[in-house]
Amino acid sequence: MSSPTQPRTYPHGVPCWVDTEQPDVDAATAFYGALFGWTFTDKMPPDAPGRYVVASLDGQDVAAIASPPDGSDGTPEWITYVAVDDVGATAGAVAADGGVLLSGPETVGPPGRMASVQDPQGARFRLWQAGTRLGAQRVNEPGTWNFSNLLTPDPNRALDFYGPLLGWELDPALGAGMFRVPGYGDHLAHTIDPGIFERQEFAPPGFADVAAGVAAVDGPARWDVAFSVADRDESAAAAERAGGVVLSTSENEWTREAVVRDPQGARPTLSQFAPQEWG
Repeated sequence: MSSPTQPRTYPHGVPCWVDTEQPDVDAATAFYGALFGWTFTDKMPPDAPGRYVVASLDGQDVAAIASPPDGSDGTPEWITYVAVDDVGATAGAVAADGGVLLSGPETVGPPGRMASVQDPQGARFRLWQAGTRLGAQRVNEPGTWNFSNLLTPDPNRALDFYGPLLGWELDPALGAGMFRVPGYGDHLAHTIDPGIFERQEFAPPGFADVAAGVAAVDGPARWDVAFSVADRDESAAAAERAGGVVLSTSENEWTREAVVRDPQGARPTLSQFAPQEWG
């Protein structure tokens, strides 16, 4: 029987963590602290060459803000990590599936091992083999990571890469916009969410296995990271007060969303779960 106090774990192929590398870590913590109510803990020694600051909500890890590697001059972005059982084996298969291994695998101390990857269409993400850092411990509620969505010009080509590498499937019964990891729902039911199937009785079979989203877009492929908020408009206004810019707003059958640009250039999505409320 699962316990509500047990840690959240992530099986192979399921996105498990998000972070962002920002030139001014203190400025980033000020922005996201004001936006989401996060508190922060530096995880690197004071004499380390860089910083890795873990964000928490009510004492549970939700995301992180890091300083960029030496020589990095790209625009900051939110990075999605995907859990794997063996980062060496998975990283070794990246090129065969058409992707590029950008760095690693490398051990980052007790937290775990990682590798940076670029998919065949240019979207970057990371593989994560957990050690002491299992992944985000609080999700899908205001102020926490909600979902990662692959924005790509060719979803079918993307599946040709992510399917063999991570075991992802696209099920027509769920619609074209949802990657599923078979067995993920069973994992949740046996660990931290015993009522998931009863709560999702309205949904088609396989809905509990959904692990990531995919959408066809023009332009370069990238991973978009969405955070839950209680009220899109209030959170968008809070982002502006903290120095961000609202780039766009949208509504659909289930959510009200805003894409914002933080003061250093990263573009998270703010997502309010509001089925039909916008109409």
